[in-house]
Amino acid sequence: MAETFHAGDVVLQSGVTLPDAQLVYEVHGRLNAARDNAIVFPTRFGGTHADNAYLIGPGRALDPERWCVVVPNMLGNGVSSSPSNAPPPLSGGRFPATTIHDNVVLQGRLLFDALGVERVALAVGWSMGGQQAYEWAAWFPDRVQRAAVLCGAARTTPHTHVFLEGMRAALTADSAYAGGDYDAPPRRGLRAIGRAWAGWALSQAFYREHMYRELGYSSLEDFLVRYWEGMYLGRDANNLLSMITTWQRADVSANERHGGDFAAAMAAIEAEVLVMPGRTDLYFPPEDSELEVSLLRRGELRVIPSVWGHYAGGGRSEADVRFIDAALRELLASAPPAGVAAG
Repeated sequence: MAETFHAGDVVLQSGVTLPDAQLVYEVHGRLNAARDNAIVFPTRFGGTHADNAYLIGPGRALDPERWCVVVPNMLGNGVSSSPSNAPPPLSGGRFPATTIHDNVVLQGRLLFDALGVERVALAVGWSMGGQQAYEWAAWFPDRVQRAAVLCGAARTTPHTHVFLEGMRAALTADSAYAGGDYDAPPRRGLRAIGRAWAGWALSQAFYREHMYRELGYSSLEDFLVRYWEGMYLGRDANNLLSMITTWQRADVSANERHGGDFAAAMAAIEAEVLVMPGRTDLYFPPEDSELEVSLLRRGELRVIPSVWGHYAGGGRSEADVRFIDAALRELLASAPPAGVAAG
């Protein structure tokens, strides 16, 4: 069952104060006596705590019988503090920009102060959740023992920034968006962003092999209308734009400690880090992950051999889930690095 952490008034990296900041989270399992069996598993773009269930459960690497898995909802996702639920004057299009760092600092308060966690055995996440896992390892180097980044990155690349600008443009081109002050959802813009996103989230091979038919869609158009348009019509436009801004600004070195020195921020990570890009991911290709791993003290690149594109990390393919689960099981069985306090 989801719970809410009331963080009070929080000054964001933007300099704007977010009053009564709220972080909604779900816990699977219990904290042990040493308070060191916690796993933090943040949500991804557009996802909620319910969407992380694919990697949690009896018999899986993230087994609640052994681990205390904390799933915090990202700011802007419509569950934690977001444009769609914030009171005036910060509601809607006036919701302040939030960063991956803002999210992880709040999540740290949740785990360490509210829940009493001593050490994090693993920070793991898919997509923007993976960006948060990287931030966990970089911001709390002495308290995070391991990190697993599934189709994510420590810093958003210029190419991904441009891709996200295209999504922003597709949505805001609808006159009904009205600068964020819409009375009714900008449906044309939401349909447009859904169709635009369809070409990025999945690979050329996925479409070439008509794999949407395996999901129960009779044709490509059926897939675009019922899955992609349907998904985005169910989302709030300002929430989407808030999360796009957060994604674009992701950078583990963009804080007062590292001052933009990306190499230094990566080298400061003490955790054992498993970076798992999808072989056909168009957002976070293996080549970008390889460059990041080269900057880590204890990094390993393990490519997910999937034709599911970015969705390789998101639980759509059972074969991919098994591959990820086996890797997480192996990572959790490893001894913590000497530089990180062990339980």
